Amino acid sequence: MNGNGTGFTTTGAGGGDSLNEIKTDIITLTRFILTEQGRYATQATGDFTLLLNSLQFAFKFISHNIRRATLVNLIGLAGATNSTGDDQKKLDVIGDEIFINAMRASGKVKVLVSEEQDEIIVFEGDGKYCVVCDPIDGSSNLDAGVSVGTIFGVYKLQPGSTGSVSDVLRPGTEMIAAGYTMYGASANLVLTTGNGVNGFTLDTALGEFILTHPDMKIPKKRSIYSANEGNTVYWDKPTQEYFHNLKYPSEGQKPYSSRYIGSMVADMHRTLLYGGIFAYPADSKSKNGKLRLLYECFPMAFLVEQAGGLATTGTQRILDIVPKHIHDRSGIFLGSENEVLKVIDTYKKYETSA
Repeated sequence: MNGNGTGFTTTGAGGGDSLNEIKTDIITLTRFILTEQGRYATQATGDFTLLLNSLQFAFKFISHNIRRATLVNLIGLAGATNSTGDDQKKLDVIGDEIFINAMRASGKVKVLVSEEQDEIIVFEGDGKYCVVCDPIDGSSNLDAGVSVGTIFGVYKLQPGSTGSVSDVLRPGTEMIAAGYTMYGASANLVLTTGNGVNGFTLDTALGEFILTHPDMKIPKKRSIYSANEGNTVYWDKPTQEYFHNLKYPSEGQKPYSSRYIGSMVADMHRTLLYGGIFAYPADSKSKNGKLRLLYECFPMAFLVEQAGGLATTGTQRILDIVPKHIHDRSGIFLGSENEVLKVIDTYKKYETSA
């Protein structure tokens, strides 16, 4: 048995220590979910486990297509716009179809919300769950080979409901699971079911997501910010002051470093691992914000809070917002607790002086 109790390992031929020990008792996503079910939901029916299996199939299928995109001419525009007015890429359409078919086939989903669809999709059957998703977030970066991802959240169907929009127009606090899969050098799935955050990496040889980042915690503070500073002129006074203070600190202090990719999943993955703050605030150009509440802000805020961070609009906790439409937008600041608290304090200062 190896030192951390995770299983047996093999070593070099001479019996000595090997630099490349091979773990033979690995924790797959399915095994992890079944173990969690035994710990936290002993009366569970197994429906949620089956739903997660269908989700991971969709992630694998999308990852496969993204890796082949250039070779089979899947990059470029599809010639249409989606429900939120963005130009659709060919992979947006394919990713959406993959997600719809996977959720329908699971038999456990009643309501599906996709960024690519104008209205909710209600499936036949007695599914108990609602899934909200952005099948391929950051797709405008696909042609440049930048990491993109899938963002998703899960609600339980309301008691007695046969599937309607009211099942998803609920605050983020009522989500039971959320996560994202980033498609980059590898496919990384980060998941919460309300009991912390865990990260998995797709082993393409085994065809399985393997637990590689157990019990993820975001650092309390880190001098890194991630924001589209091209919008500075449109920001409100508190946001402008906050970022000015990061870049021009008091004498003797170092300015923050800027790291911005332009793909929310990639930017948030780095922020979750290293700490700091990601921001896409509302501004005079996008008064309600740019990012979609249900399937971008809520899932990311849920993950960050479960990892020990915070998520806010500047004046309100993200997860407390009640959406009025499935494609509602919001401004957002999220990341390390100490960094987000500085944003909240800045906004409070302006409220007090108003």
